[in-house]
Amino acid sequence: MARTGSRAAIAPTIEVLTRSWRLSLEAQDKSRRTLEQYLESLRLFDAFLARSGMPQAVASIAREHVEAFIADVLTRSKASTAATRYKCLRLFFGWCADEGEIILSPMARMKPPIIPDEPVDVLTADELGRVLKVCKGTSFEDRRDLAVVCLLADTGIRRSELAGLTIDAVDLDHKVVAVLGKGRRPRVVPFGAKTAQAIDRWLRIRSGHRLAGLPDLWLGASGRRFTDQAVRQMLERRGTEAGVASLHAHRFRHTFAHQHLVDGGNEGDLMVLAGWRSRQMLTRYASSMAAERARTSYRSPLDRL
Repeated sequence: MARTGSRAAIAPTIEVLTRSWRLSLEAQDKSRRTLEQYLESLRLFDAFLARSGMPQAVASIAREHVEAFIADVLTRSKASTAATRYKCLRLFFGWCADEGEIILSPMARMKPPIIPDEPVDVLTADELGRVLKVCKGTSFEDRRDLAVVCLLADTGIRRSELAGLTIDAVDLDHKVVAVLGKGRRPRVVPFGAKTAQAIDRWLRIRSGHRLAGLPDLWLGASGRRFTDQAVRQMLERRGTEAGVASLHAHRFRHTFAHQHLVDGGNEGDLMVLAGWRSRQMLTRYASSMAAERARTSYRSPLDRL
């Protein structure tokens, strides 16, 4: 719905308001990754409107324009990606309404895309063993990659959480790591003796790196920080070397959740370790191997007679 009055004549566009929204997000102390995700979704939406000949002034954007964009995303990406774009745009238009740029959000009565349940395969013991084996060397990359894989397997932390770790976040004596999760919520996660040994070996070889003075736990051999995307690429490469398809951090996270429950771990403890505030996420991750856990725990009522 377009605004009335003299201000409506200004008709600010998405491009004009992007900077103001970014400043608002920064004032809310949103993480860099969240900022990038929100602004990327807005940029893609603006580009879609321009390409489709649709209005780009926020006061002229209607529900059908947003729906057309979401439908376009669904033709080329997963439903989860479309849901992310939907969430970002809903927040943007909500901000526009709060700021008085529009009277009502065009998404006020829209519903998010349905995300089908697509369980992620967990890593088998054989697959994990093969990945660990290809990392067991003495080179700079081998020591780093083994420490990364061990930490992912032992804690199930997110890729972005792992990439953002500092040296001070790791306590080898108590075998815990301080993680800054989504929403900048900190938590402390334990790990085992083998992971502690792998991290110790990494820290010793890391000390000879020309950027050893940096606080970052992970460094690249080429003299760069080991970024979130570098972790993704490394896992893909190590997966190929080990003959393990689709090796990514989320598989480690699903595997960790599954193994915790298989070993009789408490669901509440799992939520704390994984950094989940909603049981919906617990259900989503735990569903990957729910049928197998049910078969394993099954005991015949008749056999007990």
